[in-house]
Amino acid sequence: MAAMKVRSVFLSDIHLGTRGCQADSLISFLREYESEHLFLLGDIVDFWAMKRGIHWTAAQNTVVQKVLRRARHGERVTLIPGNHDEALREYVGASFGDIRVAAEHIHETADGRRLLLLHGDEFDQVTRHHRWLAVLGDIGYDLLVRANAWLSWARRSLRISGYWSLAGYAKRRVKRAVNFIFDFEDAVIRTVRERGLDGVVCGHIHSACLRETAGVLYINCGDWVDSCTAIVEHLDGRLELVEWRHAGAAAMAVVPLRAVA
Repeated sequence: MAAMKVRSVFLSDIHLGTRGCQADSLISFLREYESEHLFLLGDIVDFWAMKRGIHWTAAQNTVVQKVLRRARHGERVTLIPGNHDEALREYVGASFGDIRVAAEHIHETADGRRLLLLHGDEFDQVTRHHRWLAVLGDIGYDLLVRANAWLSWARRSLRISGYWSLAGYAKRRVKRAVNFIFDFEDAVIRTVRERGLDGVVCGHIHSACLRETAGVLYINCGDWVDSCTAIVEHLDGRLELVEWRHAGAAAMAVVPLRAVA
């Protein structure tokens, strides 16, 4: 089956170099979407986690090769570093293998909307001012993701259908996590409105979202550790949040969550 042609693909929080990175799912997703623009919105490689121990698989290497190949074949690839790959911020303005590194980017959709693209850690007060606490939280999240892998195996063994995420459950149910997400979103939306833009596409908090608030689009790519989500811009400018998951042992399922015209 031919790949779907879209105008743009937005990805964030892939966390290459970690055990939790779902590279196989990402490879399958990239095979299905052919785009003019590919935006990588931070935490693509997880240097934080790699300091504790590198877990680099053949599938993760394939992800890198696929991105480089797309850039060589004329796809405009832009990398905006996040906090986990902040070392790359030293190279803002440079290009590597036809991949441009930028601190942020203003993207105009096919229907004329101007969107601010960034990672989003600049709106996270914990990451900015209490790095040790952010690292501790990162370790805790990694433990949740590992526990979730065992839980998924147990559910499959018991033939319990459907995907259930322990990390996602914690984000939805723990009051501090919920408040953090709301505060983050409000801060981002306020900045976008002050800059006179139509919306924002970001990552960082591993909480996929596509919604409009008081005329401002707030879009979060989610992640490729737990939720396996991405944003795509169709040729007419329509934006869609896509969740990509294994459906059984070999088949893949695409679930369009929501689209904004």
